[in-house]
Amino acid sequence: MASENDGEMSGDSMCKILKEEGLGKWDETFRKMSVIKLRELNDGVLTEMGIDPLEDRQKILDSILKIWPAAHKVFNDPIHGHMELHPVLVKIIDMPQFQRLRYIKQLGVGYFVYPGASHNRFEHSIGVGHLAGELVKALKEKQPDLNINDRDILCVQIAGLCHDLGHGPFSHLFDQMFIPKATRPSGSLGEKMRTWKHEDASEEMFDHLVESNGYLPGMMEAYGLKLSEDLDFIKEMIKLPEAKKKYKGRPEEKSFLYEIVANKRNGIDVDKFDYFARDCHHLGIKNNFDHGRFIKFARVCDVDEQKGDGQKVKGQKHICTRDKEGNNLYDLFHTRYSLHRRAYQHNVVKIIEHMITEAFLKADQHIQIKGSGGEMFTLSTAIADMEAYTKLTDCVFYKILNSTEDTLQKAREILKNIVDRKHYRFLGEIKHKGTPTKDEIPQLKEELAAALPFPRQGVQADGLTKEDFVVLSATMDYGSGAEDPINSVDFYSKKNPNQTFKITRKEVSKLLPVQFSETLFRVYGKKMDSKSLDAARGHFEQLNPVWSDSHVTEP
Repeated sequence: MASENDGEMSGDSMCKILKEEGLGKWDETFRKMSVIKLRELNDGVLTEMGIDPLEDRQKILDSILKIWPAAHKVFNDPIHGHMELHPVLVKIIDMPQFQRLRYIKQLGVGYFVYPGASHNRFEHSIGVGHLAGELVKALKEKQPDLNINDRDILCVQIAGLCHDLGHGPFSHLFDQMFIPKATRPSGSLGEKMRTWKHEDASEEMFDHLVESNGYLPGMMEAYGLKLSEDLDFIKEMIKLPEAKKKYKGRPEEKSFLYEIVANKRNGIDVDKFDYFARDCHHLGIKNNFDHGRFIKFARVCDVDEQKGDGQKVKGQKHICTRDKEGNNLYDLFHTRYSLHRRAYQHNVVKIIEHMITEAFLKADQHIQIKGSGGEMFTLSTAIADMEAYTKLTDCVFYKILNSTEDTLQKAREILKNIVDRKHYRFLGEIKHKGTPTKDEIPQLKEELAAALPFPRQGVQADGLTKEDFVVLSATMDYGSGAEDPINSVDFYSKKNPNQTFKITRKEVSKLLPVQFSETLFRVYGKKMDSKSLDAARGHFEQLNPVWSDSHVTEP
């Protein structure tokens, strides 16, 4: 990959590199230069610039060789085979902010249920960076008129590589279960915690990665990136702006690039391509979706869209696929559902997540992590400081488990029960009629919990209270809630590749589902002696059948 700007960098970026090498005394010599052509720098040129002694000139030349030119490196991956990665990607992979992903399980607590699910966010992120490059390069080759340049390709690859930098311990457990329940401090941090997601941390961690590694900005410039535009573009692909906001990184005619790493329009993106293939491989589950085939048939087309007020917007560029790919896409959406049902939301996975969250909440204020400037942060407030957050991985589980402090005793006991397989016992699940709204789910939980303490007719009260039960909800769908996901996909035909249209479910096959979402309510007993468990099962049998879809599934 070569660009007309390859080998150029700004004076400010060169000064950062000099600082890294202890050569800050030559700052002013380079800072006054708006553009430095690295390929033209040699000992003679540096001598003419007044840089002396020879040792300093040699250090400067050695520094340049560290960032440009550098060779691509090949990674051997069990999913994608041999992946050739750009030197900038390799540089990012070697940085501590990326290396921490080695210690965060891709499937969180899924490893406690599936022994093969030992893979981490590290290899997934490398796979997404690779696939992001494959898709954008395929579009460039098929459609030169899109004017995809080498800057675009490198930015898309970096976004794919860095999209998960912000995950916390046990992946989604941290941002979806722990942070929402953690005690919020007053002020801006408390407000931040109210809406915080791992994408927010990914954006901040990327900034931290760039700022704390002096060589990286210069290396990016040396390979043709324009940092004033491209850093925004990369962060926008990691965390897409709200729909009403305009993209800063790329103009509207290149808006399709924002659908490659994280596609909020229809959920078809390279992030899913990698984790479907990778998770299925490690879980031992069959993956019927062929992402390579999707990449072959992907094409950017102008799509007429309808706004909420009924007005049509013409010519919006989106990534579309061939009309004959309907079945392949349903395989994609069904694979997602199957992974949630069989692994991500397995009933034992969900209760272990719940117990780890309990332990983290009890340990929160007693975990101290040093951040920038020596400031100390807790497990939850570490999201405010990326230096502290860099140190936060799955290892915190074992830090608590192996601790001896009295303040961590309650948290330690919960984690020890998990390790000893003494997790809360699954009593059964209820299928909700239809698909509940977000507001309805907490209400249903409350009513289900309130119904539990009542004894069976003719049976003596057993002393169990609602605190002896846990009720968890699990919603599984095809990626678009209750909607048919194919409705958000645009297709083109072989005869007319520039004209898009929709395809209905019935046009694909009559054997496809008519309902695309279901919610289950899982009920668990916290007391694990045989007498209490038998009593808890009796309570479960008395649950009001109004919440049941005509039957109750028991373990």
